[in-house]
Amino acid sequence: MLTKIISTEVNTATSAGAATSISSATCVRLYNSTSGICTVGISTSVGAATTNYFAMPAGSVEFLAKLPTDVIWTSVAIKANQVGFTN
Repeated sequence: MLTKIISTEVNTATSAGAATSISSATCVRLYNSTSGICTVGISTSVGAATTNYFAMPAGSVEFLAKLPTDVIWTSVAIKANQVGFTN
């Protein structure tokens, strides 16, 4: 399987109030380029009371499936792209 880059890489927002959908992406590639663990928050809207979290180790890459309206933010700025998959 190949990763198709759909949008230019951006830095993630570092607060819930600045969370973004990453170009209304349904699949996001996250790269933790920092030297420490990064906490990723996913919620249904900016500033939503309910957020789901997961941790990304330093140097790791994760592919996140989400609704186009879901927003993400991180404890420290990391790299994010809207992506898709192809054969």
